[in-house]
Amino acid sequence: MSSFRGTTIPVYPKLGEKVTQDTLYWKDFKTPIQIKEFGAITNLDFSPVAPHNFAVTAFTRIHIYGPFSQEPVKTFTKFKDNAYCGRFRSDGQLLVAGCEDSVVRLFDVGGKVALRMFKGHTKAVHVTDFTSDQYKILTGSDDYTCRLWDIPNSTELLSYKEHTDYIRCGIASKLNGNLFLTGSYDHTLKLFDTRTDKSVLSMDHGQPVESLLLYPSEGLVVSAGGRYVKVWDLLKAGQPLVSLKHHHKTVTCLCLSSNGQRLLSGSLDRHIKVYNTTTYKVVHNFDYAASILSLALAPNDESIVVGMTNGILSIKQRKCPEDSKKDIGQRRQRPSRSVFVKGKNYAPKQDDYLVSKPVKEHLAKYDKQLKKFNVSKALDTALETFLRTRKPEITVAVIKELDRRGKLKNALAGRDEQGLSRLLSFLIGHLVDQRFAPVLVTAADMILDIYRSTIGQSPVIDRQLLRLQDLLEREIDYQQDLLEVLGMLDTMFACSLTKKEVPSSSINGQNGQAQGETSSVPPQIQAP
Repeated sequence: MSSFRGTTIPVYPKLGEKVTQDTLYWKDFKTPIQIKEFGAITNLDFSPVAPHNFAVTAFTRIHIYGPFSQEPVKTFTKFKDNAYCGRFRSDGQLLVAGCEDSVVRLFDVGGKVALRMFKGHTKAVHVTDFTSDQYKILTGSDDYTCRLWDIPNSTELLSYKEHTDYIRCGIASKLNGNLFLTGSYDHTLKLFDTRTDKSVLSMDHGQPVESLLLYPSEGLVVSAGGRYVKVWDLLKAGQPLVSLKHHHKTVTCLCLSSNGQRLLSGSLDRHIKVYNTTTYKVVHNFDYAASILSLALAPNDESIVVGMTNGILSIKQRKCPEDSKKDIGQRRQRPSRSVFVKGKNYAPKQDDYLVSKPVKEHLAKYDKQLKKFNVSKALDTALETFLRTRKPEITVAVIKELDRRGKLKNALAGRDEQGLSRLLSFLIGHLVDQRFAPVLVTAADMILDIYRSTIGQSPVIDRQLLRLQDLLEREIDYQQDLLEVLGMLDTMFACSLTKKEVPSSSINGQNGQAQGETSSVPPQIQAP
């Protein structure tokens, strides 16, 4: 006698969601780790050097976390006011940060006290970065100026004052030590060359610029501000290439994937959009609990770190199945107590037959009822499971199994007012769902046939039955309208194909056109 097999619960895709390679790639993360910081997290930056620690700038301090740590491995607190834009140098040994008190501080990652303090700005410094030669620092301030500083001598080298509002973002070129970009609340982003006394390129974003990003080739620059993300071609004098408007609120941060093929943008609308950098279409979306201020990706996309306005730091680590297998193997190799097994050291031979222990299967409650042929109780249990888990797939699977066995009518019949009302509520809520309709329409048709004679005995059931009938009629009308539209489209496509197949000689002769007249027919279909 064969053993009882439990009901198979199919996995349905979410409505409106297309499962793609991007979906699988960007969903392959563990449950996020959430860490509470002292204030809004305004900046995140990964060290370019292994083990790729990342700096979190929030309130009056900068915390440095390890790739798998939930506690900071280093803290810099020598700020008199809010700290801004903590960034690593390319060798990972130095970190620079601005401050609300207008002073720029340079730290040794292994030390505590600031190595250098650069004074010259008159207002808060929100932008800091290292140039590619590692010996100069770029800064941008609310005093409308961007400046270049020499690290060894702690002196100011250059100062530009072309912006007419706060400078809130900026980035230095990693390929050319003389170039850097700044973005301002005056709606412009400007490209500067330290060999000239003014900017060499200016682009109008149209909104206050919140974030800038250079592509690895540095031929393209991305700007974010307002609800827009825009891409500019620097090799074509700042020509605008793409304007993206997929967020509902201000876009605050930008990030590129490790291979440069995906662009990420975070916004105050609590969403992160992932774009394909070839087509600039949204290929994935992340949702968060609060407005997003900062975003960073670890090398090889091993983790996504997001900073929010409520001071929550969210860290998502990529799943590693090999590590989990190793952990399981190590747990098996280290038993809690020693056990003597007879024949433990026996070496298996080719003709040996291995007798494995039967694996005990634990059936769900509805499967236990199905095993006992209690079809009505099985359906009741599936409905209770739905109320508890809010997963309609289980109830639909049980209804489908009952229909396959030819027992669905028995399970639906003989119900009291409460049981029938609960069943009708489920059908009304999920009948028009295209994933479940083929199964539930059959059940709805049976219910209307079974309980037609009881109409008038319960006002609650009467209302639900009328609502169910109205739902079915409207769905049938929608399907008929769709069939008519499909018929019209088929006719249009057929006509367009017929026109293409008409011989050119018949087209030239339709209006009695003379040979000497100028033809209005396109050259490709004129008679020779």
